[in-house]
Amino acid sequence: MSDATPAVQRPAPHGSRDSAFFWEGCRRGVLMGQRCADCGAWRHPPRPMCPHCQSVEREEVELSGRATLYSWAKPVHPPLPMFEPGYLIALVDLEEGQRMLSNLCDVSPEAIEIGMPLEVFFVETAEGGAVHQFRPRQAS
Repeated sequence: MSDATPAVQRPAPHGSRDSAFFWEGCRRGVLMGQRCADCGAWRHPPRPMCPHCQSVEREEVELSGRATLYSWAKPVHPPLPMFEPGYLIALVDLEEGQRMLSNLCDVSPEAIEIGMPLEVFFVETAEGGAVHQFRPRQAS
């Protein structure tokens, strides 16, 4: 989990039977993905059937948490009470090949560059849940 506790706490996500493993991973601080056990195609959001080969066989895989920024937006209206003012929405390409929607944190809009390297971190929600967020990758 991130050391920062937001002033506004988001409601806990309520996963489906197909996405429960993803949200449980977030709660544990691990980004999880779903891959077709037959053709190997990634599928996000998690769902019961592969859109490529229609198989219902799946694998739940721990992901690296490394990504690059594909696109971003700063919403203006309407304000949402579960988000801090000025939040950023990010569409990220994960290292494994999935594209995921999340939030972009710890960066000013002026410093954002498409293709910038990102890393995942997790923010606690109400009721003991957690959600994934992305921030600029720390140099190692």
